[in-house]
Amino acid sequence: MKNEILSRIQKKFPLVPKPFKAISDELGISEDEVLSILQKEKRDGIIRQTSAIFDTKRLGYKSSLVAFKIAEDKIDKAVEIINAHPGVSHNYERNHDFNIWFTMAIDPKSKLGLDKTIEILASLTEAEDYIMLPTLKLFKINVKLNTTGKDDKKEKVKKVKHRDIKLTPTHQAVIENAQYDIDIVSEPFAQLIKKIDIGYDTLFKILIELQEAGVMRRFASILNHRKAGFNANAMVVWDVDEKDGEDIGEKAASFSAVSHCYLRPKYENWKYNLFTMVHGKTKEETNGIIDDMAKEIPSKDHRPLYSSREFKKVRIEYFTPTFEAWENKYMKVGE
Repeated sequence: MKNEILSRIQKKFPLVPKPFKAISDELGISEDEVLSILQKEKRDGIIRQTSAIFDTKRLGYKSSLVAFKIAEDKIDKAVEIINAHPGVSHNYERNHDFNIWFTMAIDPKSKLGLDKTIEILASLTEAEDYIMLPTLKLFKINVKLNTTGKDDKKEKVKKVKHRDIKLTPTHQAVIENAQYDIDIVSEPFAQLIKKIDIGYDTLFKILIELQEAGVMRRFASILNHRKAGFNANAMVVWDVDEKDGEDIGEKAASFSAVSHCYLRPKYENWKYNLFTMVHGKTKEETNGIIDDMAKEIPSKDHRPLYSSREFKKVRIEYFTPTFEAWENKYMKVGE
């Protein structure tokens, strides 16, 4: 039953005053039982966070995946410098000459901009080389770990057309507050509506509007991969023909074990342009999934980049003064 509940809260969290009661009714158990199970999973670190998941770009932020080549004896200091930037949400060491991989987002009001920010970080960390890998085409971003073992190997990835939306002060207040973790209690949204001073109907209506507009990807729980038993997660990079990139990307995204799938640029020192995150419980399982993918994906070459160390994995806090504070501190480095 635990795995069924974990599967449920990853896929579609009920946007109702008592979401755990809705889940319990669906599964035929009591609300107290659902709460007890999830509270334990939260204490044990299995559940990382339950909140709104926003689209960085739709909020006006510029972002990119970045890879640095850092000398072994300088990694610890470099990681400390990189992680101090509020726009860095993920940072890993991977098995490649480009050994430090992180995601960077820049505030819409940034004075430095994305390129200059990365230049500054490269200088501060004494990176020997670096590449910026912004998203050219997004095919899938949806982390749903197969906790039940019942998910199909393939899934249909919906093509979503987003509509324009004018963000009111109330929308803005919801975004600023719904990005944070909710408590696992009977009415987890109660504090949120009290803080914003709106009713449940208004809150859920706005969250649905934000999702339909693509500003919010979804409201869901995110699990800690390793603590949930998924210990072999690989960023698999593929060298695919650019003219067929979209068709190949859609094919790669259809694998259920793939949570992220993007087309990114190639460079003289980097030949891979299709990126897929593949999740498995063991390296053997993950490699088996990659082998299955390789049979269907026409590529010149591919390579799984396993993470040897996780340095940072957090949600970016949107619309906070920390971005401006970082820029003010390091502005002179970029001059």
